[in-house]
Amino acid sequence: MRIDMVTEPGSPQRLNEDYMSAAVPAADGGGTLVVLDGVTPPEEDGCRHGVPWFVARLGGALLELAGTRQDMSLAECLGAAVVRTADAHRGTCDLFHPRTPQATVVAARWDEERVEHLVLSDSALLLEAADGTVHPLLDRRLAELPATVRDLRDRARLTGEEADRTAYVDAVEALRNAPDGRGFYTAAADPGVAAYAVTGSHHRGGVHALLAVTDGAARWTETFHLGDWAGLLALVRTEGARALVRRVRAAESESAPRRGKQHDDATVLLAELD
Repeated sequence: MRIDMVTEPGSPQRLNEDYMSAAVPAADGGGTLVVLDGVTPPEEDGCRHGVPWFVARLGGALLELAGTRQDMSLAECLGAAVVRTADAHRGTCDLFHPRTPQATVVAARWDEERVEHLVLSDSALLLEAADGTVHPLLDRRLAELPATVRDLRDRARLTGEEADRTAYVDAVEALRNAPDGRGFYTAAADPGVAAYAVTGSHHRGGVHALLAVTDGAARWTETFHLGDWAGLLALVRTEGARALVRRVRAAESESAPRRGKQHDDATVLLAELD
C-alpha cells in the first residue's frame, strides 16, 4: 500500500478550499480516501464560517462514516455527513441561501473483497485496473450542459460582453442542485443530493490503484490537453503528486489570461492498493 498526496491553493492570498484525507486501517487490509473541492462563493453566501471550514467538516465526517460504517453505502455516508455538517452551523447560518457553502466530492473505500467509489460533480477519480487500463470515473453533468446554456456560453465567448457572460453564468447557476435530476449537483446542506452521485463497485483483485484529483489538478488533461487520463496517472506514479501540480502551474502561467481563475486550488491523492 502506498499513498502519495498533495494539495496547494491557487493563490497564497487565499485559503485552500480543497480538502483531502486518507485512512488505511491495518486490521482488514482496507482503506478510505476523500477529496473535496469547495465551490468559491460570491461575496455573500449566508455562512459566517466559510468554505474551508465547510470542507473540513464535511470531509472529516465523510471519512469517518465511510471508514467505520460498512453497513452504509458511500451515498448514505455522504448524506449523513451532509446532515452532520449542516447541523454544526444550522443555528448561525442561512443554509437556504442558494450559495451556502458546498463542494464536489470524490470518495472511495476498499477491503479485501471490493473497491467502492462515489463521484459528485467535476472532480475526478481514476481507477487503474490490474491489467494497467485506466478508467476515468466521472460525473459529466456540469460539462454536458443543455443546448440552450451552451448557446449562451458560445455567445459570451464570441462577444466578450459582460451582459452575455452574466446571462450564461445565471443560466448555469439555475441548474445547480436543480430538482428532479435536471441539473448538476454539489454537496451543500441537502442530504438528498447524495442520490445523484455516480457510484459503483469493483472486485478488489481487479484494481491496482486509485487517483483522485480536483479540477484544478485535472486541468493537465481537461484544459491544457497535455496528456490523457492514463498519462496523468502515469505522471503521478513516476514523478509524484507534486510534479503534477507543478506542471499545471507552469501551464497556467504560460497560458493567456483566463476570465475565471488563472490558478485554481489543486489536489492530488494517489492510492496504490497493491
